[in-house]
Amino acid sequence: MGPQWMPPPPPPPASNSTGLVVGMSFAGLGAYSIVNLVLGFVIFIAAMDQSTGGGTGLVAAGAVILVLVGLGAGVGLLLVRKPWATGLGLGLMIGWALWSITTAGFCTGLNPSLYG
Repeated sequence: MGPQWMPPPPPPPASNSTGLVVGMSFAGLGAYSIVNLVLGFVIFIAAMDQSTGGGTGLVAAGAVILVLVGLGAGVGLLLVRKPWATGLGLGLMIGWALWSITTAGFCTGLNPSLYG
């Protein structure tokens, strides 16, 4: 009798990274909230200062920075394709959207009344 045929060993189990993605999403939400809070206060205090005279421009610049941090960095981290980066990127984008919706765009500079 010759050697018996043995089936190949089963592949290793796939790693379950769902918990890491969810946890990093909450971390991204918190990180965006902190950036939004700090930058928002700085921009609105500077815009209220009448000596600068460029309040509308400062608010517009702040809105652009917040979009770049929330959506730009979020998409960039999604392109890394690692579980921690995916979660963090999703959290940044969720944070931007959540703050935009709950404050009617006031905290992210999207509200048109800020520019009038």
